[in-house]
Amino acid sequence: MAVKSGYKQTDVGVIPEEWEARNIRDVCTLVNGRGFKPHEWQTTGLPIIRIQNLNGSDEFNFYSGQYNSKILIEPGQLLFAWSGSRGTSFGPHVWSGSRALLNYHTWKVVTNDSAADAGYLLHALRQLTRFIEDRAHGASALVHTQKWEMEKFPIPVPSNHLEQRAIATALGDMDALLNALERLIAKKRDLKQATMQQLLTGQARLPGFHGEREVKVLAEITDCLDNMRVPLNEAQRGKMQGDYPYCGANGVLDFVDGFVIDDDIILMAEDGGYFDEYKTRPIAYRMRGKCWVNNHAHILKAKPGVDQGFIFYSLVHKNILPYLASGTRAKLNKSEMNKIELQLPSDLLEQTAIAAVLTDMDDELAALEQRLAKTRVLKQGMMQELLTGRTRLV
Repeated sequence: MAVKSGYKQTDVGVIPEEWEARNIRDVCTLVNGRGFKPHEWQTTGLPIIRIQNLNGSDEFNFYSGQYNSKILIEPGQLLFAWSGSRGTSFGPHVWSGSRALLNYHTWKVVTNDSAADAGYLLHALRQLTRFIEDRAHGASALVHTQKWEMEKFPIPVPSNHLEQRAIATALGDMDALLNALERLIAKKRDLKQATMQQLLTGQARLPGFHGEREVKVLAEITDCLDNMRVPLNEAQRGKMQGDYPYCGANGVLDFVDGFVIDDDIILMAEDGGYFDEYKTRPIAYRMRGKCWVNNHAHILKAKPGVDQGFIFYSLVHKNILPYLASGTRAKLNKSEMNKIELQLPSDLLEQTAIAAVLTDMDDELAALEQRLAKTRVLKQGMMQELLTGRTRLV
């Protein structure tokens, strides 16, 4: 295939003629961190940057002894975690904490300013990270690269620093938008959690409702439809591929060509659920319409006079640990599930109103998360265009 006029074929693909494919060692220096031993950890001194701190953890070990100045990290320093989790810790990071010391498994990236702009290098390294992750063997969550290997990787570099900075600014603006969306989603999630706590326990009442609240066990307010469950193994599902969700303990596992139920149902894990993580992960989920359910989830349907949505929100983050059977794998037996107590308004209209408020909050969160996902895709497309010179800003 002919190369477009004004472009050339290189080790990093087709780039503008005035750009260069330069090895990492030509645009920056990778400085190793120090392997601090547990007996060196202290409670005072400078914080030690470990992998978890690159993911937002504010739990630090400290060191107050002597150190080589090359491992001193100032705020804003570009780092590269050469061993970490795929899609999270592995790759480049800009240090946003206070002055600190660099631990092992992370490089300090010292930019050669005459060759590359630090902001541009950050985005070029992010693009390179995707390449390294994609070529990593197997599906392991952990990825690593060695220094000698990293230094030989080529990246595309515009010869004009103004173009580098323009690219960095455009992609930085997208990062700012993504960060703002992530903060907004986190704020909305916290607000929803607080609203659930207040409305489901009666700490706050919606306008116009003043009736009594009562405690009921699940057996009194729901029907258990476990007789509808039909487990399928992977081989069976492979012969039944279709459009209907195949549901397990924690969500949809597959899609098959048939269904066992067509209704608005609540699925609650029988085993394998996130029981001990109930505060942050759901132990129940809701399905509407045709689906197939296996034997790892209980099927619940609100009895007449009880709102299905209210039951769902009352269960989704409920602590049911006291009801679980002990053993090698925690299990919620049907008999114990039926004893789970819920507090609910005696007025069906209030139950429905509470469920509607929480559903609206869920819908808003879903819309924001969809916008976030689309923005991430847009940013990735921009990176592909700008970091290869297909689209020029200067």
